[in-house]
Amino acid sequence: MKITDYIIKDIDPLDEQLLMGDAQDLFSQTTYSHVPILRDNTYVGCLNESDVHCHASEEIIADNSHMYEVFFVRTDTNWLNVIEAFAQNNANIMPVLDEETANYLGYYELADVMTYFNNTPFLNENGSIIVIEHGIHDYSFSEVCQIVESNDGKILGAFISQIKNEVAQISVKIGADTSFNTILQAFRRYSYVIASEHQEDAFIKDLQERSQYLDKYLNI
Repeated sequence: MKITDYIIKDIDPLDEQLLMGDAQDLFSQTTYSHVPILRDNTYVGCLNESDVHCHASEEIIADNSHMYEVFFVRTDTNWLNVIEAFAQNNANIMPVLDEETANYLGYYELADVMTYFNNTPFLNENGSIIVIEHGIHDYSFSEVCQIVESNDGKILGAFISQIKNEVAQISVKIGADTSFNTILQAFRRYSYVIASEHQEDAFIKDLQERSQYLDKYLNI
């Protein structure tokens, strides 16, 4: 299934010559954060629900064009970039335009796009996620892949889940038919910190056993 299969047209965009009251009525019937606005059948931006309710219902939408938030994706926009656009604009509705013009085709709902994400192998294939950390200038995805694949692992996906204090946190999903302990130890040899916990981690088990032995020795 393609991401464009999720384009919907349940709610018509509003012409900017309509009243703010029309936008207020529309928001009262939906849970959308924004509504698309058209000028002469061309997309010009979105109105935010919170802004709409701050104006009198008899005001003309076009008289408040300074409030338009201009964001959209195109039919050829990659689904990851679609998710990014939702996040950057704090919206749960995303206008979709054709590949070259401002011709409005419909919109994506955030819930639908997340469903599309949930159906990717990164989430629905069997496997485990290893979260590793390394200096932001010291890691490389080629090295991460090499570590996993040279230890007979299969990468289902990887992304930067956090960057903080010059440290990058990388989430890597690895196929189920893998010796996780071998891969964990390999990452440590390359100076990666394992930020996630795994029952298969022999290094942690060894530390726990040593700690228990030390506790017994100190309590003698």
